[in-house]
Amino acid sequence: MRSNVEHGSANHGTNGDGPQTAAEVLVKCLESEGVEYVFGIPGEENLDMMNALEKSNIRVIVVRHEQGAAFMADVYGRLTGKAGVCFSTLGPGATNLITGTADANSDGAPLVAITGQVGTERMHLTSHQYLDLVELFAPITKRSKQIVNPNSVNEIMRIAFKYAESEKPGACHVDLPTNVAKQAVTPGAAAYPLKKPKTNREYASFYSIDQAAAAIYKAKHPVILAGHSAVRNRAGEALTSFADTLRIPVVNTMMAKGIIPYNNKYSLWTIGIPQKDYQNKVLDMADLVIAVGYDIVEFAPGKWNQNGKHKIIHIDQRPAHINMLFQPEAEVIGDISYSLQQIQYRCDPKDEPVDFINLRKEMVEEYESYADDNSFPMKPQKILYDIRKFMGESDIVISDVGAHKMWIAREYNCYEPNTCIISNGFATMGIAVPGAVAAKLINPDKKVLAISGDGGFMMNSQEYETALREKTPIVTLIFSDASYGLIKWKQMDHFGHNCFVDFENPDFVKYAESMHAKGYRVKKAEDLIPILQDAFQQKIPCIIDCPVDYSENVKLSEYLHQKFEM
Repeated sequence: MRSNVEHGSANHGTNGDGPQTAAEVLVKCLESEGVEYVFGIPGEENLDMMNALEKSNIRVIVVRHEQGAAFMADVYGRLTGKAGVCFSTLGPGATNLITGTADANSDGAPLVAITGQVGTERMHLTSHQYLDLVELFAPITKRSKQIVNPNSVNEIMRIAFKYAESEKPGACHVDLPTNVAKQAVTPGAAAYPLKKPKTNREYASFYSIDQAAAAIYKAKHPVILAGHSAVRNRAGEALTSFADTLRIPVVNTMMAKGIIPYNNKYSLWTIGIPQKDYQNKVLDMADLVIAVGYDIVEFAPGKWNQNGKHKIIHIDQRPAHINMLFQPEAEVIGDISYSLQQIQYRCDPKDEPVDFINLRKEMVEEYESYADDNSFPMKPQKILYDIRKFMGESDIVISDVGAHKMWIAREYNCYEPNTCIISNGFATMGIAVPGAVAAKLINPDKKVLAISGDGGFMMNSQEYETALREKTPIVTLIFSDASYGLIKWKQMDHFGHNCFVDFENPDFVKYAESMHAKGYRVKKAEDLIPILQDAFQQKIPCIIDCPVDYSENVKLSEYLHQKFEM
C-alpha cells in the first residue's frame, strides 16, 4: 500500500461525483470523529475501506500481526482518551484482534475495531472463513454491530465511538460485509457523519458530598485508594491537593501510577502484587478507605478487604460495582475533581499521619538500598532504580506482563499520570512493543521505553519492523531469564519447585540487527545507564538484552511473608 498522508479527504464517490459507497461514508465518519491513525492489516474483504482510506488524511499504520494493531489502538486510547481504531479482514484476521480488543475493554481504554466480513448472501451457508463476528466480539465489547444497510453506516459509527469513549471507556466492534461496503449510500442525511456532541460534565449531589465529608470527619486514620478512573478523568491535581490539604495518605493501583507524585510525603506508592506488602499494611491500619476512581477489575477487594470490615467511600464518575467486599457507606458520583474539591472545602485537616509516614520512610530506605548494588545478573530492583534515574518525569514506560510487571509495580514510581502504562484489567502479555509504537507516534518528543520479559517480547516482537518503517525509535529492555518467570515464581511459592516454564531465547542482539534495529547486551550492572543513553540517541528502534537475577522473586515472597504475615 502506498502512503496516504498527502491526499485530501474523500469527498466524492467511486464514480466521479456520484453517490458514496458505504466504505467511503465509514471513512468520512472516522475523519469526523478526529481519528488520526488506523492500525491493521488489509485483506480481501476490506478492499473498499482501504481504497477509501487511501483518499483520506488518516494515517494507515500497517502492522505485522492484527494483535499488534489492537494493542496499538488500545494504548493510543489509554494515552489520549480518544478511541484508537484497529481493523482487520474477516475470519482469522478478526480473531487475531480479539486479545487486544478484550484488553482495551477490560482496562478502560476506548477502542473501535472494524472487521471485514463475507457478503450477506453467504451468511446463511457454511462459508469459507465465515464466523459470526458480532456474536464473537459481543462479550469483549460494549457494543458489537454489523452494517447490513449502507444507509445506517453513520449511525452505527457514531454509536461505536459514543460508547467506546463514554465512561467507563472500552471497546466497540463494527462488522462490514464486503457487498455492503460497495453499496451506494442514498444522498442526503445518510451520506454525512452524525454530529459529535460535546459532553456536559455531571456533578455529584450535595447530599452525597456531605455524607462523604461527615465520614472523613469521623475517621481517625483515613487512607485514599486511587484507581485508573482518576487518571483517565484527569483528577491528579485535585487528588494531590486533597491529600496535601487534609493530610491523608494515598495508595494507588498499578494503573493509577503517578496520580500523585511518588515523592509527595503522602504518597505510599502502588498496591497490586500478589504478596502482602507495605500498601496492604497501610490499608489494614485504615479506619476509612476513600476509593477514588477505583475499579475492582484492577485489584479485587478480596485482596485488601478480606473480612469486609473496612468502611468505604466511593468517589467516581459512575456507581460502584457490586461486590460483597466493596460496600460503600457513601457513593459520590460525578466529576471526580469537583467532588474532591467540594469534600475538601467541608473538611478540616487531619493530624499528621505519623504511623503512615514512618512506614513510608521504611519503603524509601528499602528502595534506596539498591542504588549501589552492582551484582550481576542484575537484581530487578536495581534495574528499575537505574531506569527511574535515567527516564525523565514525563517520559513513558510501557510494561508488558510477567514477573517484571510485579517489580515495575513495586519499584518504578512515577511523577505524573500516564507515564507508566500497565495492563492490569485483562493483564495481557505481548502489549509492550506494539503499545510503545503507539505511544511514540503520539509522543515523538518523549522517551518511550518498553519493558518486557523474554516471554512477552517474543509474542509481538515482529512489530519492530513496523516501528522501523514508521520511524518510531522506541527502546525495549528485556528482563532476560529464559523462562516464564511469573509462573515460575508462583510455582516456587506454592510448591517449592517449578516445571514446564523454561525455554531458549534467540540472540537478541542479532535479532535486533536482523530487524534493522540496534541491539545491546548488558554485561555488568554499570553498563545499563550508558546503554540506555546510547540507545535513546539512535534514530532507529533498539533492543536491550538485560540478564536478570530472578532468585529475587522468591526472596521477596519470603521477606514480605516474614514482615507482614507472621
